[in-house]
Amino acid sequence: MTGKRIVVLGGAGFLGSHLCERLLEDGAAEVISIDNFSTGSERNLAELPRFGRFQSLRHDITAPLHIRGPVDYVFNMASPASPLDSMQLPIETLRVGSLGTENGLLLARDKDAVFLQASTSEIYGNPLVHPQREEYWGNVNPTGPRSCYEEARRYGEALVSAYRRTHGVQTRIARIFNTYGPRMRLEDGHVVPTFVGQALRGEDFTVFGDGSQTRSFCYVSDVIEGLVRLALSDCTEPVNLGNPREMTILQLAEAVRQVHGGSSRVLFQPLPRDEPRQRRPDITRARMVLDWEPYVSLEEGLLSTFAWFRKVTSRRTPRHEDGLASAPL
Repeated sequence: MTGKRIVVLGGAGFLGSHLCERLLEDGAAEVISIDNFSTGSERNLAELPRFGRFQSLRHDITAPLHIRGPVDYVFNMASPASPLDSMQLPIETLRVGSLGTENGLLLARDKDAVFLQASTSEIYGNPLVHPQREEYWGNVNPTGPRSCYEEARRYGEALVSAYRRTHGVQTRIARIFNTYGPRMRLEDGHVVPTFVGQALRGEDFTVFGDGSQTRSFCYVSDVIEGLVRLALSDCTEPVNLGNPREMTILQLAEAVRQVHGGSSRVLFQPLPRDEPRQRRPDITRARMVLDWEPYVSLEEGLLSTFAWFRKVTSRRTPRHEDGLASAPL
């Protein structure tokens, strides 16, 4: 990415801000973050101006995008990214996945830039195939409580593919599985920050169902590495980015307890509707095409995540801005 001018849609979010930082570290000529801060945070970008080649623009990408000068890459990281966020912002989620994605594609078309769509494992829904390969079409309830996010992301992939076929836009599609690390929000509903927040507060772990549902957790730096490699490749097919190490939610709770210590117990709550029972990426394509696979262990990643949350929560009164609303993922 050395010498390239890059636009990151949703650059103030968890993944978006890490991507901006990585691109600047790699020598990008300029990185422009565009975010309306509905779920992203200015705090995530606080350290980036030190590079001197960074701009942060407050803008809702469902409105047209106008960037002066050349653009080499457009990364679309914009969307509420957790079931809790998307259920609280269902119309906004659908709009950013449709209008927002198209505005990003129009920018890439007009600038002759590479467009990378950060899609998600949620397009597989509650999968009937395990592990999930990119050829699998998914099992999604189009009117269920999770549908606004799942269908927005599926539509986004269709739109990206249509712009590649019709307008010749250079497109890439990353299907990102559960990712965790610094800059997540304790209150966003994902299971890792939920458990970390509960451990830090000395609370019991909230587990939905019997905890036997499985997930695969990938540390943020590994995912960012995959995104950069995908953008630099010529692969136009979707690529899974995630950690193939699969574990139950109960096993995750035990891992968090082992890293943090304490005596938190597990409290069981009813399983939400359409909760996926299994999630594990098949990363054969990523290994073959990108020479990529994750290498940060869960234990190492949890240590870094705990350290970051201890740092940021020590600056606040208890629960300030981080009151936990439990959610399954």
